[in-house]
Amino acid sequence: MPHILIVDDDVEIRKLLKDFLLRRGFHASVAEDGRGVLATLEVSDIDLIVLDLMLPGKSGLELCQDIRAKSKIPIIMLTAVADTADRIVGLELGADDYLTKPFDPRELLARIRAVLRRRQDPQLAAPSPTRDLIFAGWKFDVERRRLRDPSGVRVELTRAEFNVLMALVQARGRVLSREQLIERCGGDTSHSFDRSIDILVSRLRRKLDDDPRAPSMIETVRGGGYQFVAEISSE
Repeated sequence: MPHILIVDDDVEIRKLLKDFLLRRGFHASVAEDGRGVLATLEVSDIDLIVLDLMLPGKSGLELCQDIRAKSKIPIIMLTAVADTADRIVGLELGADDYLTKPFDPRELLARIRAVLRRRQDPQLAAPSPTRDLIFAGWKFDVERRRLRDPSGVRVELTRAEFNVLMALVQARGRVLSREQLIERCGGDTSHSFDRSIDILVSRLRRKLDDDPRAPSMIETVRGGGYQFVAEISSE
């Protein structure tokens, strides 16, 4: 019986979601702020956290960062603001999925099940190579999560940018849809992240000096998604 922690400062939402999950076979706990989260984590084994963005005291993004620094517990973030920038920040801080209020509890349930399924089935995660990858003069140190340009200068990547680049490189020569990139990066296959993936790819292209009008590494496939086309070797 997975144990879900619901974190929201709205008592009605906490009660609604807790009752909904209990009726569907989950064990559920609630907290209204960061102090409640930490207290619950100290005494309970939590399998997934549903975390509201707007909380008294520490925000949901700050709590996500704190939790991720100590634990790999899956996190689904809730927000009343459909802001792409917030979704990208949530991804970069370690959130596994994002849901905008108002939402249907059945959609949250589907996302919870999808995230838990990915975490429980290692075959759903693509294997990571351990050797350095070389493409177009760039050196991609997968193990240490570092990228160096052809002159050897390190280029900083956020967590989300690294995950997108890793997914594209691993699938070199194959088209990955936005949904597949979201899946590889730990998020749900929901259209709400489509624009986030486009922005992350755009940022990667700028860092790789890859002209989107004539790309040599990441190509856009109309109606399909993205494809990594550069030749890759390893060290």
